[in-house]
Order: sequence, then C-alpha cells, then structure tokens
Amino acid sequence: MIPIANPEFGDREQAAIADVLDSGRVADGPVVREFEAEFAEFCGASHGVATTNGTTALHTAFEALDIGEDDVVVTSPLSFIASANAVRFAGATPVFADVDLSTYNLDPHSTEKLIQEHDADAILAVHLFGLPADMDEFREIADAHDCALIEDAAQAHGAAVGGSRAGTLGDAACFSFYPTKNMTTGEGGMITTDREDVAKRAASFVNHGRVEDQPAYEHIRVGQNYRMTSVLGAIGRVQLDRLPAYNERRRANAARLTEGLAPNEGITTPVEPPDRHHVYHQYTIRCGDRDALAEHLEAEGVGSAVYYPKPIHHQPPYEESVATAPAAEYAAGSVLSLPVHPGVSEADVERVIDAVDSFYTTDGGR
Repeated sequence: MIPIANPEFGDREQAAIADVLDSGRVADGPVVREFEAEFAEFCGASHGVATTNGTTALHTAFEALDIGEDDVVVTSPLSFIASANAVRFAGATPVFADVDLSTYNLDPHSTEKLIQEHDADAILAVHLFGLPADMDEFREIADAHDCALIEDAAQAHGAAVGGSRAGTLGDAACFSFYPTKNMTTGEGGMITTDREDVAKRAASFVNHGRVEDQPAYEHIRVGQNYRMTSVLGAIGRVQLDRLPAYNERRRANAARLTEGLAPNEGITTPVEPPDRHHVYHQYTIRCGDRDALAEHLEAEGVGSAVYYPKPIHHQPPYEESVATAPAAEYAAGSVLSLPVHPGVSEADVERVIDAVDSFYTTDGGR
C-alpha cells in the first residue's frame, strides 16, 4: 500500500534526541530557543514562539493579539476543526465565510461581506493543503476594516506568496508539526510574527504568564503551559534542515500527478496561481464519484483520504454558527487527497496515476 502520509526520521533525529537526553534539559530550554530562531529565520519572520501543537499555537496567537470575549473571527469552514476551536478557546466567536472552489481557500469577497455584517475583529486565513490563501487581498481587507490578520499555516511550511513565505503574511502565523505535516516534531507548533509585542505576549502566555528576565515565580498574566519540550525542538531543527528537499519532492510528485491526471475529464486537479508557491501538504483532486474512487484505489494498493468530509459548520458544536458556504459544502463531498509526500517514489506516482485511470476506464468509463 502506498500510504497517504509517511513521516521520515533518520540517524540525525535520533542523535539530536540523544544529545538532549544526555544534557538532562529535556523540558523547555536552549534547544527550543534555537529552533524558534531558526524556524523564524526560515520563514523570514522576526520572532518565533514554539508551542505544544498547532491548536495551542492558534489559541496563543489569539490571546497575544487580544482577540477574546465579544470578538468575532471570520474563518474557513473547510479546515480541521482546530481552526474554529482555537477561536472558541480564546472566548471569541467564529463565523464561516465560503471558500474559492478553485483553491479551497477562504474567499475574500465572502469574508469581507461577513466582516461588514458582524463588525468582525479578525480574519483567520487557512492555507489549505499547502497553498497560501490570497493574502494580498486579505491584507487590504484587514487594513480597511481594522481587523487582525492571522495565518493558519499548519499545512504550509515553506509556502509563499510572491517572494514572502507563509509566516510573514499576517500579524501572526501558526504552524503545526504533527506527523503528517511537511516537517514534524511528532507533535508541536510554532507562532511566527514580525511584531515584538505579539511575540512577547505569546511567549509569556505559553509559559504560565511569566516574563523573560523576571523571577521564576512572578506571573504578570494568566497563562497556559503550552511549552515545547527540548526533545521536540531537537527533532524540529533536523526536520527544518530537511524541509526544502522534502518540499521539492512534494512539488515534483505533484507536477507529475497533474500531468498524468489532468487529461481525465472526470477529475479536477489542484491549481497553483502564478503568484503563489504551493508546497502540497496534500495533493487534492475533486471528482463526482469520490467514495467509489477511494474504494477502487484501496483495492489497487493506493492510499487516499478525505480532507474534510464535513464542513466545520456541520459539526455538532458549530451547527448554530453563522455560515453560508455552498462551495465548501460541495468541496467536502467531492475532494480526495492522493499520496504526494517525499516517500512516494517516481514508480509510486505512476502507480497512483494508473490506478486512478483504471477506475475511469473500467466498465466503459464512469
């Protein structure tokens, strides 16, 4: 079976873990500070604040931007539920704009309409599947309506708009290092920002409300224990060094998949707008008979997955939420992700293409 995801670890990660264990500094410490600085530099951001996972990174970013009770955040219904949950954790209310069906990302026109209707305080733009949202448009909208702009970059490590990488396109950005991501620490997250005030508040919030250079048991605000461990930071430093090569492999696999699958009239393949750099966290097609195709692929030894089969506003905790999102609902019923990760060989890519093609040529076509 060609798996839909396959995190890669090697001798360098094992050696980095051993060094941390030998040091005795296994909790938060200098290794995490080094990872924060290196990841921020990779993105082109001024500051990085590491957290326990992508969800806590989002929650922390809202707290650092003072988004909370009585505030409204416009975001995407086509995302993992953590995007909306983090808004709720901060005490704010999510409302769901529709997506652009060509990119699956938040639609700027739908977003601005909701901002005006609800006097919204922030935009949470999700860079779905590794393709950055239309951040130039969102920056203009945010500035015009005095909104904070946050990137949910959990799937977009190394993605870019023009010459600017994800992590530098809003007031703050949030990354996940879950095992399926373009790079992983096992679990873990990161906030990047160019705003020193946001970075300082984020670093305090993840560390029980402490402040750097103050006594250990002085706490200036209510905070959480969202600190990354040094073990995870050590893995992250090695994985970050591997990330450019990982992303190039993903892009090469995606290019061949598109070349092989685009001629099939039953499939809509991913797009990459001219100004954006896609890192293909997922290679996601759209088709009318998604579930049958997934069953066929499994029989052919090709893994696949649906991200996401139910929009967030159809999940029980959000059924009363504001949402008019027909494009997101249509996408949820028709998208299917195919293996594209660095462990997919050239021969595997051909197997994926052949397996998909055989579905549409069997029994006189479908």
